[in-house]
Amino acid sequence: MSDHVAIAIDGPAASGKSTLARQLAAKLDLIMVNSGEMYRAVTWKVLQDGIDPKDAEAVIAALVEMDIECSVAEGRSVVRLDGRRTGDELRSEAVNGSVSAVAAIPEVRNRLVEMQRGFLEFGNVIMEGRDIGTVVFPDTPFKIYLDADAGVRAGRRVAVGEVDSVEDRDREDSRRKTAPLQVAAGAAILDTSGHTIESGTEAALELLREQGLKL
Repeated sequence: MSDHVAIAIDGPAASGKSTLARQLAAKLDLIMVNSGEMYRAVTWKVLQDGIDPKDAEAVIAALVEMDIECSVAEGRSVVRLDGRRTGDELRSEAVNGSVSAVAAIPEVRNRLVEMQRGFLEFGNVIMEGRDIGTVVFPDTPFKIYLDADAGVRAGRRVAVGEVDSVEDRDREDSRRKTAPLQVAAGAAILDTSGHTIESGTEAALELLREQGLKL
């Protein structure tokens, strides 16, 4: 069992999870892990292979053949799929529209959750996603659930050039049978709608201190 600390950041699409995780990782000297990139990598490969993301049996068969490698470089998680480091292709409209279907498959989640827990072997981590506080690290006392108004979140997606429906993603992620998006027990809720990056980071730091973080 690792003695390293895990900070869990959960929340819906465009609530600010990645931005907050990067800020806190820099301030607290943590390894930042974007769990969503792992699901996106699997989704991208499924689409590349011409597999219907909603065909669970076909996705599972493809998953068995995938060589997924997770490591850390410059304080951040790195995902390699079949020896290839993933990049901007993971943010495509096709991947955005299919990742929830792939992530809802229990076999996909089981494999990736095990790999996500393995990042603790590298050091103290801050991990963001949708089930970090509920499934990946349910026992960590350091949990924040980010939220924001749907309109604000949709605007953020457009600002970074991504086109998808945050409300559709919310609905799919919250209703899936395996590890649905929900507020973890003991998590502090932070609404980022009216925050700047700086003020949101400071608010999150204060919440973590209240939870006992002493890094």
